[in-house]
Amino acid sequence: MKQIGILICCAALLQPLTLWAQASKPATLPELAVYNGADREQLLAAGAKKEGKLVWYTALAGGSYKELARAFEAKYGIPVEAYRGASKDLIAKVLAEAQAKKFLMDVAESSPPLLMLMRSRNLLTPFYVPHLAKYLPEAKEETGKGTVYWATDRESYMGFAYNKEKLPANAVPKSYDDLLNPALKGRLAFTTTDTGSRTVGAMLKFKGEEFLKKLRRQEITLHSVSAQALNDLMISGEVEASPTIFRNHVLVAIEKQAPVAWVPMEVVPASAGSAGLSAYAPHPHAAVLFVDFLFSPDGQKILEKYEYGSAAKEYGFKRWYIERGMTLDQLEKESERWEKLLRELGRK
Repeated sequence: MKQIGILICCAALLQPLTLWAQASKPATLPELAVYNGADREQLLAAGAKKEGKLVWYTALAGGSYKELARAFEAKYGIPVEAYRGASKDLIAKVLAEAQAKKFLMDVAESSPPLLMLMRSRNLLTPFYVPHLAKYLPEAKEETGKGTVYWATDRESYMGFAYNKEKLPANAVPKSYDDLLNPALKGRLAFTTTDTGSRTVGAMLKFKGEEFLKKLRRQEITLHSVSAQALNDLMISGEVEASPTIFRNHVLVAIEKQAPVAWVPMEVVPASAGSAGLSAYAPHPHAAVLFVDFLFSPDGQKILEKYEYGSAAKEYGFKRWYIERGMTLDQLEKESERWEKLLRELGRK
């Protein structure tokens, strides 16, 4: 009898994921989000067809989000209604809809601040995805119950890029300290967007404020343009080099024979695009199915086609996940500090 009692207690402690695989079929969004039965995909696809569509809010730009939508539609026959906007625009839209209690979105895909905000407002449903086991722990906001609030589906890496026809090879840095090389004086440019401020944040964290004071002597030029636009200026030769350029932008340019190159510093800030499941998803089957698709080999293959990095792969450099371990309030305060220090870099 004692052994039987122990077995009953052990069974009661099993995680919900295991129970859902054995219990009756899920029907509600929270149930669907954690279901891990062998028929998961079949069940979700059948339910999604009845729901008729998926509504996806994303910060992905260019052709990547359109190709993801087309591929999902082709595979499952579920139309995707995609709304594309910058992170701040998505935050404003989600807040307005929540205030009006008019929930249109099924899946959110953006930088972590949007997901952090949604969690603080109880607008996210924890979910399970079979493919996430191989992802770095830093790329998952885990609930502690075998599920996540969100996970990183794509990464962009900030590092040093330069025009090979303008900057001599012996001046190319391999670390932040190398940015102080006199040969780089007057040749460096920073974008004033959050890409620039987050690069400053990495320098502050790993090198300290004294390093930034020394860097000011390099006569840095500030450009009020996006990182992509700054990369375009570098391609044309108007800018020689910058430590605020995304790896994927350079790789795409190289494919078009542009005379540019990218190198990582000793730590590489990772700008993460993460996916979360709306707690009020009007199309629950389609929502869970689409989150699965984003992290599946099919979805990841499309993102890698556009040179996005994967949290499931190593690239030979140390990544720093900027928002990791911060609250929204802490991130806001740090961001203000980084922006102030960035502006000071450009002062003569």
